[in-house]
Amino acid sequence: MEPTVRNDPEAHRYEIREGDTLLGTAAYEHRGNTWVFTHTEVDQNSGRSGLGSTLVRTALDDVRSQGGTVVPQCPFVRGWIERHRDYEDLIVEGD
Repeated sequence: MEPTVRNDPEAHRYEIREGDTLLGTAAYEHRGNTWVFTHTEVDQNSGRSGLGSTLVRTALDDVRSQGGTVVPQCPFVRGWIERHRDYEDLIVEGD
């Protein structure tokens, strides 16, 4: 079974799951049309690699599809965008 990513707006986070098992989250604060990503965490003991990348790519694709922008306060999200320059257009400066 492949992991799936979904937005849980009530919990203010994107989640990556395999079935009912939560493998990771990308927490955010939603401010108008901007998503401020504050923390990303994945289960390092899941035996899977690339979960964080899948989680962040899917979250950013979702933000892009909504015409939104991103403030990557989270070091993981910021680093991921630095390595994937085609996502830099989503960044706006924020606090």
